[in-house]
Amino acid sequence: MRLFLFSIFVSFSSFSQNIDFEGVVFDTKSETPIPYVNISFLNTLVGTSTDDNGHFIIEISENLLNNRVHISSLGYKDTIMPAEVIYKTKKLSLVEETYELDEVVVSEKLGDAIVLNSIASYDITSGFDSSSTPWVLALYFPNIGASKKYLKNATIFFRDQNEFKSGQSKFRLRFYAVDPETKKPSTDLVRKSLILESIKGNDFTSIDLDALSVEMPRDGIYVGLEWLFIPYNWYKKEDKNNLTNASMIEDRFAPTFGGVYSENQNYKVMIYGMGEWQEFNVKSKGNNKNFIPAVSLKVVKR
Repeated sequence: MRLFLFSIFVSFSSFSQNIDFEGVVFDTKSETPIPYVNISFLNTLVGTSTDDNGHFIIEISENLLNNRVHISSLGYKDTIMPAEVIYKTKKLSLVEETYELDEVVVSEKLGDAIVLNSIASYDITSGFDSSSTPWVLALYFPNIGASKKYLKNATIFFRDQNEFKSGQSKFRLRFYAVDPETKKPSTDLVRKSLILESIKGNDFTSIDLDALSVEMPRDGIYVGLEWLFIPYNWYKKEDKNNLTNASMIEDRFAPTFGGVYSENQNYKVMIYGMGEWQEFNVKSKGNNKNFIPAVSLKVVKR
């Protein structure tokens, strides 16, 4: 089985002209360009991301200028603007989000290491990939036990796509606290932008989190995998329309994150797109396992 997130195709009237929608996103205070900002047209599956220089460009139907655009980036306040304003000015400014995180005390972390959601490469049965608009895929890890735990290491598994010819792709790793009311991802626990690479032929990548000194919250933590819609990640894929069975060529963006079926009902999957978090729930044939991202988290007790 091969699973794709929201592989939905949006068609527009043949009378609508296509135009280039482009611009640059800046930090309001420093006036420096912001890389890897996600830009989505609300109520559609159309979107893109800024590149390393804060620039974005996407071909859209002229009708979409009547829509509003949702702009989001790690460390900045979410912004919604009319598409027509962006099209005319070709410039966006984001305001840095200011909030206080709990004080981080760097100390020696003694105790046992625990691997949550332990995975091997041969466990991967399918994968998650993205088309049309940027998404964040987040896996919830519960905090079981009374002892304090600190994040030590995260391992993310991938699946190769033959159509993706480039040697590597980029994605952003995020860590979220849990909203006490909705139980959805809320505040970013790490303000630093963690941009990781998936290298073709490698089953996984790992990151050492010791230097960040992040204590696992009492309510657990969400580990987020954020696709970046940049030329670096783009490729074409031939597929079939689910309704007509006709062949078609679709834009896709790497990487393809590995997926596994888990019997552990504590692991919960959420997706973020078009400005909101939604639960993602796919069951196995026996209805006793959930399909989740292949992400392992190592924590150390203190």
